[in-house]
Amino acid sequence: MTSQTSTGGHTDRDTPSAEQIRRAPKVLLHDHLDGGLRPGTVVDLARECGYEGLPETDADKLGIWFREAADSGSLERYLETFAHTCAVMQTKDALKRVAAECAEDLAEDGVVYAEIRYAPEQHLEAGLTLEEVVEAVNDGFREGERRAKANGHRIRVGALLTAMRHAARALEIAELANRYRDHGVVGFDIAGAEAGFPPTRHLDAFEFLKRENNHFTIHAGEAFGLPSIWQALQWCGADRLGHGVRIIDDIEIAEDGSVTLGRLASYVRDKRIPLEMCPSSNLQTGAATSYAEHPIGLLRKLHFRATVNTDNRLMSGTSMSREFEHLVGTFGYTLDDMQWFTVNAMKSAFIPFDERLAMINDVIKPGYAELKSEWLFRQTVSTSASAGN
Repeated sequence: MTSQTSTGGHTDRDTPSAEQIRRAPKVLLHDHLDGGLRPGTVVDLARECGYEGLPETDADKLGIWFREAADSGSLERYLETFAHTCAVMQTKDALKRVAAECAEDLAEDGVVYAEIRYAPEQHLEAGLTLEEVVEAVNDGFREGERRAKANGHRIRVGALLTAMRHAARALEIAELANRYRDHGVVGFDIAGAEAGFPPTRHLDAFEFLKRENNHFTIHAGEAFGLPSIWQALQWCGADRLGHGVRIIDDIEIAEDGSVTLGRLASYVRDKRIPLEMCPSSNLQTGAATSYAEHPIGLLRKLHFRATVNTDNRLMSGTSMSREFEHLVGTFGYTLDDMQWFTVNAMKSAFIPFDERLAMINDVIKPGYAELKSEWLFRQTVSTSASAGN
């Protein structure tokens, strides 16, 4: 019979196994297309396009190189690894392949809804137009959804168009996102090194999107602190915060364990502003020192609208299941905690309210209810076996 020993208010059966974590419905809001390629695909595409800059041509060794190179503790060094993936994503066929495999891989990992971001301006070196880039990626996502369905998995993928914060094309990319908002693109983002490139540099893009009633998220509070978060929210009007991990700097923990929130942290919690948290990536870039010390643990306790994400699956050697495995192992999270994070993410998605609600009520909650009931049937099997002896 399954043990009923209680630990911290939970029983043994509350702790999900790795296999249950993989099968659990998951929602992903922060994942970069050029940070999630299969190593073998990078090798194939480099060969096809004649790119000779790869540090390794063996797929397994290349995968290890990406993880080790990204493990520097520096956001700037971390971002350098993308030169190789972007170099092989310059044709329609390459973009379509990468997008299709992205959808397939996520679906295989139990992701039922994902918003995948990429910067169209980084895929123009072989002569593609911005529109051709968007259409190729959209075609890839649809193909990946079809393949996933054929393999018994369901996933829906929306695209977020990203502008690079060190460049000057934010308004152009925002207008592009708006043109394709009914054709696979669900919102806009800015990304890249935060230090020296505040979000207010791109106010014209954000003002345009607000006038058009469109959605956008902003990378803020990852490598830079509270001013980045404050600008993203109060100057630019972001719907969500990409990472937002430095909000912890506005939370004071006293020696007796009591917690006091500053004005900005209180605003973020009170307004239910979603935090797109990426634990493994944050450890690599130095935004957090360990899973145990990652702010997500405290933010969960304080009921911020925290979500769990992968950021860059290739560079971090991760997946949504691995992210949750780390959190389950570190904080003792249960299936109820996983469902809480997942519902948070689905509530915060950039698709219409009725569709978000249907995903929560018809896909996510039933999926977790089934997983949470499995211990009953394991108990029955165990009892029957004992009776047979």
